Amino acid sequence: MTKHTPSRIWLALIGLIAFVTNTQSEAAPPNVILVMTDDQGFGDVGLHGNDIVQTPAIDKFARNGIQLTEFYCSPVCAPTRAALMTGRYFYRTGVIHTSRGAARMATDEKTMAEVFQDAGYVTGIFGKWHLGDNYPMRPQDQGFQHSLVHKSGGITQPPDQPNDYFDPLLWKDGQPVQAKGYCTDVFFDGALDFVEKNQDRPFFAYIATNAPHTPLIVDEAAWKKYAQQDQSETTAKVYAMVENIDMNFARLLEKLDELKLRENTIVIFLTDNGPQQNRFNGGLNGRKSMVYEGGIHVPCFVQWPAKLEAGRKVASRHAHLDWLPTLIDATGIKADLPNRLDGISFWPQLFGKSSSVQPRNLFFQVHRGLDPEPRHNAAVVGPRYKLVLNVGSFGQEKLKDVPPNRRTGIQLFDLEKDPGEKHDLAAAMPNKVEELLEAYDAWFADVKSTRNFETPAIPINEKSEKSTLLCRYQDGFYEGDRHLGWKIEVVDPILVQIRLNQEAKPGQKLMVQWLGNTTAYDIEDLQHPGAAFQLSRGTSLLDVWLQTEGQPREFIKNNTTTGDVVVNFVGD
Repeated sequence: MTKHTPSRIWLALIGLIAFVTNTQSEAAPPNVILVMTDDQGFGDVGLHGNDIVQTPAIDKFARNGIQLTEFYCSPVCAPTRAALMTGRYFYRTGVIHTSRGAARMATDEKTMAEVFQDAGYVTGIFGKWHLGDNYPMRPQDQGFQHSLVHKSGGITQPPDQPNDYFDPLLWKDGQPVQAKGYCTDVFFDGALDFVEKNQDRPFFAYIATNAPHTPLIVDEAAWKKYAQQDQSETTAKVYAMVENIDMNFARLLEKLDELKLRENTIVIFLTDNGPQQNRFNGGLNGRKSMVYEGGIHVPCFVQWPAKLEAGRKVASRHAHLDWLPTLIDATGIKADLPNRLDGISFWPQLFGKSSSVQPRNLFFQVHRGLDPEPRHNAAVVGPRYKLVLNVGSFGQEKLKDVPPNRRTGIQLFDLEKDPGEKHDLAAAMPNKVEELLEAYDAWFADVKSTRNFETPAIPINEKSEKSTLLCRYQDGFYEGDRHLGWKIEVVDPILVQIRLNQEAKPGQKLMVQWLGNTTAYDIEDLQHPGAAFQLSRGTSLLDVWLQTEGQPREFIKNNTTTGDVVVNFVGD
């Protein structure tokens, strides 16, 4: 038997402890932090040639990480968020556009948060959700164990009125809270607190700022600094909001360093679409709501010091719906996915195992209305060529309603030679146009077949909230500019108390329509018109309005909370 000296035994023990520690460290699942800003375009970072806006933290992060130089999102908010969360084209998910009943995601879609929660991660969202404000479509119903969010598509949009970017009314784990401070600071404060509290277990944090989305509310001194550099007041305010985001992003990275979490945390920074206003956009054509590059080509940067080589660029084309499969691959988690993903993992490109990708087309389309129309504000982005169909018509439900001078028709661009989309090649390359048109038509038919563009109903039952708010602007069903009620589902007959947010005039009656039947109620309280109503089983439009006998109905056309309805659960 070999005799060991005490010093040799201690050295062996130290080596064993180091081996075990290193092995555990390597085996520890990475944390994931996804930061997405709102309406920050490709040109709204210094890295992309903007010498006015101050984004030193984001620029440094990009240079020291991996820059996805050809990254795409949908041209507006909710569609991007649905695709990001599910890895699927948003048309499959029940989301159609951004408001008027079109921004509720079906609950049979599995979200990124649910995937991470299933894998043992603690999950949190801080900021903008925009995929449904009613049970069971809220973030706390869709995999987020902790939430600090605003409602609707932005702070100050209905039903978040009145509200402000300073000291905003927010919703923490489903309960209203009056926050203190500027909204972006508040969301990052919540995220930093979440990270610190959960530093000993794997976490997924989704920080989705509402800035620099309108209204452009920001500290006056901050935006006047930019106004003094010959920037318009609008652009100055946007840049001040972006600079504030940058400062908060720096705080996030500093917190990860302080907690010694940076090495094994995947941090992603991206934006949801192009800029809403006209300003510098890195040479790209168009802006938010357009399927030109300026509306869909966005900044995207990532770091994971433990695994990813710093200072690289990935030039292959990827999109919002690719992040879910990529993170599944990167983390090695087991994901039980009920639906086929449209996104593909680009982990091999991030990790450096491969620089090439299987050629594919990416598809983009969005416009108002609940009945998407083929070839309306749509694009096909291929490996080199891009087909654009009737761009710039987002605000119209039907192409026939788009003025002739705004119907761009069919355009073809060579993105390799012409990233600014200045030279239309459609007439010169008819075969390429036909090839991409066939691909588009097949895609449109495919996404339509998933659920025929049906948006989910809002359930009214014992499992839902005892008091359900039906927001006219965000969730109402419209025919043109006429609001015709809310799509709700009643599984079992239920007695409810209905309250209309609108002051009645003497002699008016409260009209309630359900399953095609209309009931008129006398109004006792003109300031708070309401009635008890028995909701029978069914899925249909519930409509509530005020009307004077013998006179036509007056439709509310402004984007306020007037006309909103609260449905209070009473019983059977």
